[in-house]
Amino acid sequence: MEEQLRRLLAAISPLDEGAMNDARRRQAELAKPPGSLGRLEELSIQLAGVTGRVRNRIKTKHLLVFAADNGVAAEGVSSAPQSVTLQQTVNLTRAKTGASVLCRHFGCGITVTDVGVLGPVPEPKVVNRKVRHSTGDIALGPAMTRQEAIQAILIGAQTAAETPADVLGVGEMGIGNTTTSAAVLACLLSVPVEAVAGKGGGLTEAAFEKKKAVIAQALAVNKPDPADPVEVLSKVGGLDIAAMCGAFLGAAATRRPVVIDGFISAVAALCAWRLCPQIRGYLIPSHASFEIGYRLAMEAMDLKPMLLLDMRLGEGSGCPLAFEILSAACAILNDMATFSQAGIDDGYLSDIRRGDSFTVEDAP
Repeated sequence: MEEQLRRLLAAISPLDEGAMNDARRRQAELAKPPGSLGRLEELSIQLAGVTGRVRNRIKTKHLLVFAADNGVAAEGVSSAPQSVTLQQTVNLTRAKTGASVLCRHFGCGITVTDVGVLGPVPEPKVVNRKVRHSTGDIALGPAMTRQEAIQAILIGAQTAAETPADVLGVGEMGIGNTTTSAAVLACLLSVPVEAVAGKGGGLTEAAFEKKKAVIAQALAVNKPDPADPVEVLSKVGGLDIAAMCGAFLGAAATRRPVVIDGFISAVAALCAWRLCPQIRGYLIPSHASFEIGYRLAMEAMDLKPMLLLDMRLGEGSGCPLAFEILSAACAILNDMATFSQAGIDDGYLSDIRRGDSFTVEDAP
């Protein structure tokens, strides 16, 4: 399996700089002040680098959700009972959850894959790729073996590679996974638990203190090596996070943009980035998660979310929203008139194009 993972990482190519330069030139020709469409312009250029084409269309959009239980739930780190993982895994296929409602509303496909739900999932629409029935309690020992972590990564990568869509999004379902995500992030960034642990779906102050103590105990007991993302995932992570990490890698290996949801998705993306730094150009953050550790994950990858909605649901709920913004970025580059087509002499912009003529410094 280690060799399969190495082949996956080797299959990820840098962005196409030539296509990006061509996209920049086209943006400069469009009938608008330079840079006036901000992130939409940046996204259209990034998409050109991903696909190798200047003009792109987001016709097919698909959310990949990976479901798994986490043994650390036994420590009382979540406000929800562990049974919610199974029920919501089923509900995701029936447009009964936040993410699946948004997918239906915007016409996005959704695939829900069981990589570690505790019991059997009585819903044929859920793809069964179960690695094991839940992980172990990370407060007492490793979440899983290294081979199980790699297996989950490869499952995520295969799922992404085999999903026909112009853009993919990555989400999760698993009670206790803000705890495992915080443990992974604290290790990878070598920061205190307090800097990354939030209240997840909501906790009392006493339960929150317990959660932070459990994360600290898990890191002390397992001693994961921050230089080895696979080891970190296997010792203090989760099967959902590992599969999500693989999905980011699989999307990049097939040269497609892939959207990050919230905190857990961002931690999975960070794991993928640590395994293969070239993946960064394929990653598109959606919303700024309300979870405290999200900002640190974004800063580590030098990424910036496009939406500020105070969301903290998870499931991939930010992805369908981001898909629409990506589609808008494509529409601008493809369909907006150039200065010539609009009958406008753009000579008046010569001085402005030499530098930043828009930012106001030291404004009161």
